[in-house]
Amino acid sequence: MKAAVLHQVGDSKLDVRDDVAPVPPGPTDVRVRIRATGVCHSDLSAMRGTLPQSLPAVLGHEGAGEIVEVGEAVTGLSIGDHVIVCWLPACGHCRYCIGGQPYLCMHYVVQAFTTPNFLIGGDTPAFGMAGTGTFGEEVTLPQVGAIKIEPDVPFDVAALLGCGVMTGVGAAINAARVEPGSSVVVVGCGGVGISVIQGARIAGAAEILAVDTADSKLAWAKEFGATASVRPEDLPQAIQEITAGEGFDYGFEVVGRSATIRSVYDATRRGGTVIVVGAGATDDFVQFNAFELLFSEKTIRGSLYGSSNIRRDCQRLIGLWRTGRLDLERMITRRITLDEVNDAFEAMEAGTVIRQVIAF
Repeated sequence: MKAAVLHQVGDSKLDVRDDVAPVPPGPTDVRVRIRATGVCHSDLSAMRGTLPQSLPAVLGHEGAGEIVEVGEAVTGLSIGDHVIVCWLPACGHCRYCIGGQPYLCMHYVVQAFTTPNFLIGGDTPAFGMAGTGTFGEEVTLPQVGAIKIEPDVPFDVAALLGCGVMTGVGAAINAARVEPGSSVVVVGCGGVGISVIQGARIAGAAEILAVDTADSKLAWAKEFGATASVRPEDLPQAIQEITAGEGFDYGFEVVGRSATIRSVYDATRRGGTVIVVGAGATDDFVQFNAFELLFSEKTIRGSLYGSSNIRRDCQRLIGLWRTGRLDLERMITRRITLDEVNDAFEAMEAGTVIRQVIAF
């Protein structure tokens, strides 16, 4: 089959080749024919080494497709089922799963770094990004990593729920628990940031300020629910105008840099909530002094995969999409083929797209 492979960190382009095959499914695995996959900034982060990834690897982790083979012990899934690919599946048995935090389950994360799920050229083992690898025409997954959906949900729409939309909407609804009538600032308005804005709008926020360096993204942010938008240098003035200098009730950082995390913290009011959504580097540190942490009493937390229960939240988001409250189709600004994946990274960097979807 055809797949886009990263051979080593620092490669400027993925190697699109046709001699890659998924490993055969084990007893509790399924093989999925990928029908659509989104191009996410995390794929670029893996290429640059910001996010760790065992190599060589088929990248891509935001996908949807159709089951074409099931292991002998698989239950609840059948050949022909339409599914969303989940890159952070939950085992259902560990303390995090039992305690209501399945997004912190590490069982399959460890497996993703230690167990190859592809072969290149018939004999070279290769990994899938985050245990998936949706930049390949087919992928073998644990059954808990395939979330069944109704067949009338378009594959390109379903693919977005596999990462970016789940991460962004979940950050607003699950992690922050945005309250009706509240004020929100979102720094970073790519695909995930737009999803945060949609989540805040769905939750009933009264004021949603979008902050980005790209004018195109600021315009999109207002189309999807932001009530105002500014460039970073204008954020202090916006805090005065929108919150009378008090700061926002909720601040979301969707870039993954210490400087923007600090700016979101400063833009959030005393007693407010700061949610870090962006995937940053391990050597990029944020500084706070001991007094301000005490005196401001702000809550700072991360939100991994939208702090989501993927089985519950996929259906929630599909319901919101069906009723027109969650706009997914307009987030897809470009549809491409796998051969155009490297061009897609350039478009992402240029800020000319919200989400690009590869159709197989």
